Amino acid sequence: MGIYGAINSAVSGLAAQATALENISGNVANSQTTGYKRLDTTFSDLVSGGGAVQADQVSGTTYSTSRATNTVQGDISANDVDTYMAVNGEGYFVVTSAGDVVDGQTTFADTNYYTRAGDFEIDEDGFMVNSSGYYLMGFELDADTGNAVGDTPGVIEIDDQPIPAEATTLIDYQANLPTVPETNDYDGSDPATALLDTGTVGTGDVTAANEDAFLDGTISGGSTTIYNENGTALNVEVRWGKTVNADAGVPVEDTWNYYVSSGGNDPAWLQVGQVTFDGSGDMSGLTAGSIGTVNATSDGFDIASLTVGDVTTSNVEVAFSSGSLTQYSDPNGVASSVTLDQDGYAAGEIVGISIDESGRINASYSNSQTRSLYEIPLATFDAEQALERVNGAAFAATPTSGEPDLTAGGSIISNALELSNADIASEFSKLIVTQQAYSANSKIVTSADEMLDSALNMVR
Repeated sequence: MGIYGAINSAVSGLAAQATALENISGNVANSQTTGYKRLDTTFSDLVSGGGAVQADQVSGTTYSTSRATNTVQGDISANDVDTYMAVNGEGYFVVTSAGDVVDGQTTFADTNYYTRAGDFEIDEDGFMVNSSGYYLMGFELDADTGNAVGDTPGVIEIDDQPIPAEATTLIDYQANLPTVPETNDYDGSDPATALLDTGTVGTGDVTAANEDAFLDGTISGGSTTIYNENGTALNVEVRWGKTVNADAGVPVEDTWNYYVSSGGNDPAWLQVGQVTFDGSGDMSGLTAGSIGTVNATSDGFDIASLTVGDVTTSNVEVAFSSGSLTQYSDPNGVASSVTLDQDGYAAGEIVGISIDESGRINASYSNSQTRSLYEIPLATFDAEQALERVNGAAFAATPTSGEPDLTAGGSIISNALELSNADIASEFSKLIVTQQAYSANSKIVTSADEMLDSALNMVR
């Protein structure tokens, strides 16, 4: 039985090395496959019978098994496609495959798969599909709260519907007004000549007939564009006119009138209100104007209705919160550090998609707005080496791999791809060893055959 045993051992070695060769050839073939995880080969021995101690035993046969390398990270390569992603660390993208097309709509299979191949691109229907035809899944985000909707990921579909307009409700205003404004009326020496002549232009709104005199006695306070409920723009131009100077030793505060332009209507300038400052330059009081009421909570004014040109908007708050409006000396005599930030915008078309490191898909719109649409989860497994390999550098869960955990995982790198973890140089070195081992096993078969011939020739 020794010669036959030797033949059996050699044949098992040939089969095992053939398996190793198959793994090596597959790894080399997929050395450029995005997200591919190579298969290594492990050899184990099968002990033949013969005795209870090693001295009475002989070497047995061998068999080979494939060893997964899912935990071995592939190199990450930068890419200029915004929707390409790589996983840095643990985890897999959750994907599915297309099922059928019903009434022009794509339906999807009930089975989820898991892949590291992040070469996703948006198809004509708005789905994110990689080169293997798998559709990316994620959690849809609520537009108002930014939180995920539901606990089960769905197929990501980027909707090209325009983002609706948002009416301006708040203008955060910041500026420093000079103690002596450099108006056209100011003679350069007497601060009284820098004051707005309310006897000429009036104490409230400024009519078109008095506009030139008004402009000569005021300074610019900046401008901004706001939007009404349907997204129509209104250009809001601000001017300040100082009406009272506090005299030394007299308890009178400095007072400024706050105006906005009506855009060519009559009255030409609308008085929002009055602002007073104490001796240290801090805002000390507000008085309502013709179109503004005092909002003590935000230290500002509420404008119930504002018409600029032929466009009207309503319910706009102008806030001077956190001491953002001051009166400090300025040698230039102009309003400085002027900032007007408003919260409205017009309707906008989607112009781009980006993915941040937290795995959120963000859409950029033509109105300079950004919305987070989906959150991409990463699936981890207790025994990922037990995942079943499927076509397209993907895997399927098995009873021994455990259920996917969508709360853990590494990080997502955008504009990047994870390359195959199969290295050609390493595979070729394994190929040399495999080829030599296969040849050696074939030599054993040849030698055993010659020995059998010698044994048979003994009876001739």
